[in-house]
Amino acid sequence: MTSALSSLALPPVNPTAGLTATSAAELAKRGEIKKTAQDFEASFLSVMLGEMFQGVDEGEFSGGQGAQMFRSFLTDAMSKSMVKAGGVGLASSVQAQMLKMQGLS
Repeated sequence: MTSALSSLALPPVNPTAGLTATSAAELAKRGEIKKTAQDFEASFLSVMLGEMFQGVDEGEFSGGQGAQMFRSFLTDAMSKSMVKAGGVGLASSVQAQMLKMQGLS
């Protein structure tokens, strides 16, 4: 009985087997749009964080010239990390509008 079942083995599943060139291109376009929307949100958050940190350079919490020089790197890293963790919802709204404009919604 075991040998009868082993002869009924299913072929391996290929998840991209049913994709046509059009749907593969559409998936690639959707991926590009998602990345662009996330990059936009990260840029927006970086500007907002930069504004938030502007007053930190004065007074007791000032890190000196070194801190001022590398502040943009810090805000960029923080904004990318925020987007990676889910962001503030801007990327999903931008992505939806971009998909709608491309006729992919």
